[in-house]
Amino acid sequence: MNSENNNTIFEASDIAATDTITVLSSEEPTPRKKIPLICKILYAIAGFCALLYVLFIIFPAFSDFFNKNISPWIRGPLAKLTGWIPFSLAEFLLLCVPVILIAAVSCGIKHYSSSWRNVGVFCVIVLSIAAYVFSTFTLGFVPAYRGTPLDAKMGLDKKEVSAEELRETAMILSKKINGEIDNIIFAEDGSSVMPYSYEELNHRLMYAYDKTCRKYDFIQDLDSNIKRIMLSEPMTYTHISGVYTFFTGEANLNTNYPQYTQPYTAAHEFAHQRGIAREDEANFVAYLVCIDSNDAYIRYSAYLNLYEYVASALYQANPEYYSAVYYTLPEEAKREMAAYSKFFDKYRESVASEVSGAVNDLYLNANGDKNGTKSYGLVVDLAVAYYKTQN
Repeated sequence: MNSENNNTIFEASDIAATDTITVLSSEEPTPRKKIPLICKILYAIAGFCALLYVLFIIFPAFSDFFNKNISPWIRGPLAKLTGWIPFSLAEFLLLCVPVILIAAVSCGIKHYSSSWRNVGVFCVIVLSIAAYVFSTFTLGFVPAYRGTPLDAKMGLDKKEVSAEELRETAMILSKKINGEIDNIIFAEDGSSVMPYSYEELNHRLMYAYDKTCRKYDFIQDLDSNIKRIMLSEPMTYTHISGVYTFFTGEANLNTNYPQYTQPYTAAHEFAHQRGIAREDEANFVAYLVCIDSNDAYIRYSAYLNLYEYVASALYQANPEYYSAVYYTLPEEAKREMAAYSKFFDKYRESVASEVSGAVNDLYLNANGDKNGTKSYGLVVDLAVAYYKTQN
């Protein structure tokens, strides 16, 4: 009897174990996500770019070669790829950041949250975007920051300038403004009126760039479009009149600023797009391009914008010289600058401008420009050196 009971118990436990094994084997293992090939390629390129970055810092001549011969194959195709879009792709992506973040988090939770390994794979995929941005910046823009300065390329004797030299340059610009003023249309508030559309402005600047590129082979020859910022009025609180977005290849223009600033600003952003990275150099190339134009309004924009830079430096160096030069300006130009000052009062003090200024200063310093945001005004040194060679 006992023997029979033992056998019965053994058989029952054996069945239970078999059932347990059957249940366990029916569970599906957690699927292992893989890193997409495109992400691996982006990280490999970024690693190579990190090495290039170091070489650019060490060897300015290598930076010059790269910026002239290889970087155009990054900047140019990007500008062409996004140029047909009638709005700023960079601005659109920025506005879509909240939606993109929500979509990314939702995708991560739905498809990558089943294990910590899959979470890691998802993070690697997301960070590949940063790898793309870094690579685009390094290949297309870093060599322009680290190469030979513009004054050396043009054979200019750039050095600290005297109040007398500033006065002479300001006088030259005042005469240039006087020479153009009869061809400029002004509104009742004193501000000038650009006599054509932005499409026509773009066409005229491209024609001027063609002429300038034939003079200076270090400026990339490129046909591109200026992108108008949709939120230009809010952007004015940051004191940003234009921006080049290297990761989309776009030159973007804040159209809320007074019109006389816009041809010069557009030319400045186009200069970045063509491999002129430092801010003072982009300002000066914009000036050279605009004065090469056959259009009076574009030339007027360049002369008055550069005059404002030089006059500001002259006022700090010698207020009496400043007053004497200011007296020679045509009344229309004086009213133009007064109208600009009145326009800017609304935006002069803002938290947005302080934040954007600090970020821009940090960005410029990180790329070897120790003057930070002050570098914009260093175009004065280039202007003085340039007009010394013209005399």
